[in-house]
Amino acid sequence: MKYISTRGDAPALSFEDVVLTGLAPDGGLYVPENLPKFSQEEIASWAGLSYQELAFKVIAPFVAGEVPDTELKKIIDDSYSTFRHDAIAPLVQTGHNEWILELFQGPTLAFKDFALQFLGNLLDYILKKRDQKVVVMGATSGDTGSAAIEGCRHCDNIDIFILHPNKRVSDVQRRQMTTVLEKNVHNIALEGNFDDCQNMVKASFGDQSFLPEGRQLVAVNSINWARIMAQIVYYFYAGLALGAPARPVSFSVPTGNFGDIFAGYLAKQMGLPIDQLVIATNANDILHRCISENDHTKKDLIHSLSPSMDIMVSSNFERLLFDLYGRDGSSIKQLMEDFKSGSMSLSEEALSTARELFTSYRLDDDEMMEVIREVFDHTEYLLDPHTAIGVQAARKTRRRQDIPMVCLSTAHPAKFPEAVRKAGQTDDPALPHHMADLFDREERFDVLDNDIAAVQKHIAANVRA
Repeated sequence: MKYISTRGDAPALSFEDVVLTGLAPDGGLYVPENLPKFSQEEIASWAGLSYQELAFKVIAPFVAGEVPDTELKKIIDDSYSTFRHDAIAPLVQTGHNEWILELFQGPTLAFKDFALQFLGNLLDYILKKRDQKVVVMGATSGDTGSAAIEGCRHCDNIDIFILHPNKRVSDVQRRQMTTVLEKNVHNIALEGNFDDCQNMVKASFGDQSFLPEGRQLVAVNSINWARIMAQIVYYFYAGLALGAPARPVSFSVPTGNFGDIFAGYLAKQMGLPIDQLVIATNANDILHRCISENDHTKKDLIHSLSPSMDIMVSSNFERLLFDLYGRDGSSIKQLMEDFKSGSMSLSEEALSTARELFTSYRLDDDEMMEVIREVFDHTEYLLDPHTAIGVQAARKTRRRQDIPMVCLSTAHPAKFPEAVRKAGQTDDPALPHHMADLFDREERFDVLDNDIAAVQKHIAANVRA
């Protein structure tokens, strides 16, 4: 299988090359030239498979033989062996035909573990095979960084540098990154917001001349295709558990960068009968405004109690736009130029298709805290702030009560004690046993100015020979 850029001016790449390349040289994002399609009979035959067995079925067509089946199965098994729950992605019922898909059972308590444990093991395999060393550079609004570090900390051929906005992630999120003291792990607290971090990463991928000779950057953000690919699996897993393909299922997804819900869109295109995909946003609502009002205008970032969604530039939205515009790279290039100046509008045809595919909803902090209180009062189930946004978006936009609605729970509530306290909980949610000593561990990170030259100099000076 070949992979092509959303902007149409980059060479098609193989799977291994696309994993190592990240952002396309024309500034676009890589997508499969052709999407695998599964029949309803084939999907039905997967009922009862373990998460690992299902992951192999879904991922194998994207790899197209570049990684031998035995190696791919080993990578998958190793990636999910560190999850705390045997179901890997268990479902919990919180209402009539309403389900929480717990995506926080991995080592860093967030959904990013599903993709980044897999990506770390995949990179380890590819780099050892090629005898190649790389530099991983990523930006995080809270959860990507710790999951990426956990996935790459044991990789001899990787030096990893993660940028997070200084003092704008939760204490738990920061410590999950900064208490990992392996020599190949470097945390940068940038004096800026997440979009500043993300823009710096993108610019660095565009010009990698600052790196030592023989090194290249590899992306762990969701611009890396392997991230999206791994996330498709849990949509099929939840769907099968709730009766698909014999009946449809709906999903509500708290999202900022659009990667998680884009994986759901792909699952639908691949044959999973999804009735409704709900885009759930916080006050940083550019995705909701785009779908509901055709308003894709950059606004000042609002710092919220759901910080992992404090994003105003949703990178993966470009992958959807590529499909909405008939996979015409020149149209996407023009749209991205428009957006760079501050705003873009979708064509009537593209907007109409987007509204057929997605519904959307926006919650502010006060509404989010009320949902945490209400769900706990009725079920004694504690939501994290991002999941609460997904639950309320589902309840407000749901079209059919007879179709199961799955709300993706993207993080453990212990990662966001401030939000939980403000929602009325008297005690902070306890960290799982393997993290009980998190606040006693030594931290190591560097605070740097919002200056790309200074950051690149720091990276170049810390890459191991």
